[in-house]
Amino acid sequence: MILEGKIWRYGDNVDTDVIIPARYLNTSKPDELAIHCMEDIDPAFAGLVKTGDIIVAGRNFGCGSSREHAPVAIKASGISCIVADSFARIFYRNAINIGLPLLEIGEAVNRISSGDFLRIDINAGTVNNVRTGETLQAPPLPAFVQEIAQAGGLINLLKEVKS
Repeated sequence: MILEGKIWRYGDNVDTDVIIPARYLNTSKPDELAIHCMEDIDPAFAGLVKTGDIIVAGRNFGCGSSREHAPVAIKASGISCIVADSFARIFYRNAINIGLPLLEIGEAVNRISSGDFLRIDINAGTVNNVRTGETLQAPPLPAFVQEIAQAGGLINLLKEVKS
């Protein structure tokens, strides 16, 4: 699976409360969540993000409460992948379960700047910065996680297996 997109760059410890503030948890509709995605740390995000764009972040992305609303809001906003130094484990699982691919590249994330354009090979775990020409290596996602991502989430994969 090859993904390409412009970068939205965030720092360390971006928690689920700023990804989708609690005041919007009265809905679980993805399109409504997307409107408010990242608004407390990046008010322009929802209005400017394009389908296929990629979030790049520092350490512990998705920390905080275990709400599934956070990865749902990100995916519904059009983000195709998140690349980070590291992820909070519950966010990581929730994102995989809804089919939002994630790659951990450690401190190499610091070599990616806001506005860069990335080409990512999810299967190989490569992150190519088109602007600089540099290719960074992440541990490839396990085959079963790649299957979940390609199906668009765990529920979709189970529906495919059942039919």
